[in-house]
Amino acid sequence: MARGIGGSDQQTELEKLQDMTAGAEPITLDEFEARVAKVQQVMQQQGLSAVYINAGTNLYYFTGTRWWPSERMVGALIPRSGDIVYIAPAFEVSTLNEYMCLPGKVYGWQEHEDPYTLAARLFADLAPTGKIGIDEAAPFFLAEGLRAAAPGTEFVNAGPVTAACRMHKSASEIALMQRAKNMTIEVHKAAARILKAGISTTEVTAFIHEAHKKVGAPGGSVFCIVLFGEATAYPHGVKNPQTLKDGDMVLIDTGCELLGYKSDITRSYVFGEASEKQRQVWAHEKEAQARAFEAAQIGVRCGDVDNAARSYLESVGYGPEYNVPGLPHRTGHGIGLDIHEWPYLVRSDDTPLAPGMCFSNEPMLCLYGEFGVRLEDHFYMTEDGPKWFTEPSHSIDDPFGEAA
Repeated sequence: MARGIGGSDQQTELEKLQDMTAGAEPITLDEFEARVAKVQQVMQQQGLSAVYINAGTNLYYFTGTRWWPSERMVGALIPRSGDIVYIAPAFEVSTLNEYMCLPGKVYGWQEHEDPYTLAARLFADLAPTGKIGIDEAAPFFLAEGLRAAAPGTEFVNAGPVTAACRMHKSASEIALMQRAKNMTIEVHKAAARILKAGISTTEVTAFIHEAHKKVGAPGGSVFCIVLFGEATAYPHGVKNPQTLKDGDMVLIDTGCELLGYKSDITRSYVFGEASEKQRQVWAHEKEAQARAFEAAQIGVRCGDVDNAARSYLESVGYGPEYNVPGLPHRTGHGIGLDIHEWPYLVRSDDTPLAPGMCFSNEPMLCLYGEFGVRLEDHFYMTEDGPKWFTEPSHSIDDPFGEAA
C-alpha cells in the first residue's frame, strides 16, 4: 500500500481537520475602486465608451456586489470616466443597496417595463458616443435586448476589457487562492487516508464535501470528481459510481471557495500495489507537468507552455496531437473567481505570460479502457517566473510526501 493511502476512517479524519481560514482578508473597497479605475483606463485604450457588467462573477470582481444572474436584468454600467451606476428591478433596489459594496446610483424598472430601454437611455447619457462593451458572460437574450433597444449603438464583446483586468491577480487575490488551495490539499490527504476496498466514489465525494466544510469552506466542495479504475481514463468522469478494488488507479479532482476565490487540485495514485505500467504512465505525467512549469517564463506565449508538455509526451510515444493514449485537452487554465478563466495554456493562446497570472498545470494522460493519470497543481507568475501554489505530488508510492 502506498504511503498515506488507506488505514484510517471518515470520523477520525474529519475530527482531525481544523478551520484554516483565520486571518484570511477579503478584498477591500480600495481594491474594488482601483479595479474600476483600471477597467476605465483599458476602455480608453480600446476605444470603448462604457461597458455593461451583468450580475455574476464580473459584477463581483469590479464592484464587490454579489448578485447572481437570472432572467431579470441586474448589472452595472461603467462609463469610460465618471461614476458607475446600477440597473435592477425596482422591487430589488433596496436589497441591491444592502448588498452593494462600491456605491452608485441604482436605476429601477418595473416588471411591466423594458429594462433594455432604460439601459439604452443610461448609455445615451453616460456614453453618448463610441462603442459599448457587453459583459461576455451576459446571456444572449440580454445582449439582443440591448441591441434592439439601441439600434444606433455599436455593441461589442467586453471580454477583452474584463479579461485584461482579471487575468492579472493582485497580492490579495493570490493570498486568498493560496489559502483555499492549502485547505483543499489537506482535504486530499484526508480523503486518501479513508480509502478501503469496497468504498464507493459516492461515499468519498460526500466525505470530501464535509471535509471542505471542516477546513472552513461554508459551502463545502465547489465541485468534486472521484474516479476509480478504468473510469480514471475519462477526464470528467463517467455516468455510474464505482467501488474501489485493490490495484485501482484513484483520481480525485476537487476544490473549494474562500471569499469568492477558488481552489482546484487533482491527485492520482494507486490503491494497493501499482503495476509497472501504472508507474510508467504516472512518471510520464509528472514529467510533463514539470516541463510545462519550466516553460512558463515571463514573456513566453501561453500556448508554448502547452507545447512543452505535449512535445515531451509525444517524444515518449503518446499522441500525437490530441490523440489517445495521450493528452486529449489543453495543459491548463487560468483560475481566480471562476474555476476556468483567461488566459489558457492551450496552443492557440498567444497571451504573453506576465506577473499575477495564475494557472492550473494538468497535462492529463488518458488510456481509454485502462486508466488515466492527472496531476493538477496551480502556479502563479512572479517577476522571476512561475511559483507553485501547492507542491506537486512526490511519487506514486508517496503522493503527499509523507516520507519527506
